Amino acid sequence: MRFVELPNGVPAPALGLGTWRMGERAGQRAQEVRALQHGIDLGLTLIDTAEMYGEGGAEEVVGEAIAGRRDGLFLVSKVYPHNASRKGAVSACERSLKRLGVETIDLYLLHWRGGVPLAETVEAFERLKNDGKIAAWGVSNFDAADMAELWALDSGDACATNQVLYHLGERGIEWDLVPHCRERRLPIMAYSPLGQGDVLVEPAVEDIAQKHGVAPATVALAWVLRQEGMIAIPKAANLDHVKANAAALGLALDPGDLKDLDAAFPAPSGPSPLAII
Repeated sequence: MRFVELPNGVPAPALGLGTWRMGERAGQRAQEVRALQHGIDLGLTLIDTAEMYGEGGAEEVVGEAIAGRRDGLFLVSKVYPHNASRKGAVSACERSLKRLGVETIDLYLLHWRGGVPLAETVEAFERLKNDGKIAAWGVSNFDAADMAELWALDSGDACATNQVLYHLGERGIEWDLVPHCRERRLPIMAYSPLGQGDVLVEPAVEDIAQKHGVAPATVALAWVLRQEGMIAIPKAANLDHVKANAAALGLALDPGDLKDLDAAFPAPSGPSPLAII
């Protein structure tokens, strides 16, 4: 496994398991649990979830999947913006801990900006950290201006990551957010790094996958992971998809591959609003 060092000095796995839309259908729960466990067995020990996913259902799926095997895992969860007040964030975190069946969340994120002042959320996160309920905190869906505002706050520089939409077909963050975060040595966590499957049917991706004898998802993830300070959290709810994702750690794209991908998915030529799904 490749690791990315967080600002608190803790190494986080560069490739993990996403859980968006898990925990929503009882009939799929056993398959989702198996997929997560298979990913862990393949070395994908970072699991990303949120109280929003299935209104806690995804956290319960994760809790079942990791029961008895917490050691060595890196757990990420997220708090709703309307729960991110001084008291609300603490209560929400305690509910997440209970659903996950653990004592500490490794990385706790504000899911997106809401009506609660950032300073209040940071204060709550620092309290959770001091109480040992979380090891680190970060944000999600923050653009460059949001990050500048956060860094200007007391303890704002304790932010450990920014989780944003990023994949071959959505490269807008390369214009300003990525450079600003790299200046601060802040890792970026890419959600939906497969573009919800859209990028996988692009001929350039399919051709490169055929050339290397891998799945298109492996190519798309290898493109994301080739960059310094980047973590990817693709969702995979079946065993074949988990295996294809894990293979990205062993794929090195050559200069010709990167040139072809840049031609098919051009880099941004100017600023754009942060893309969110």
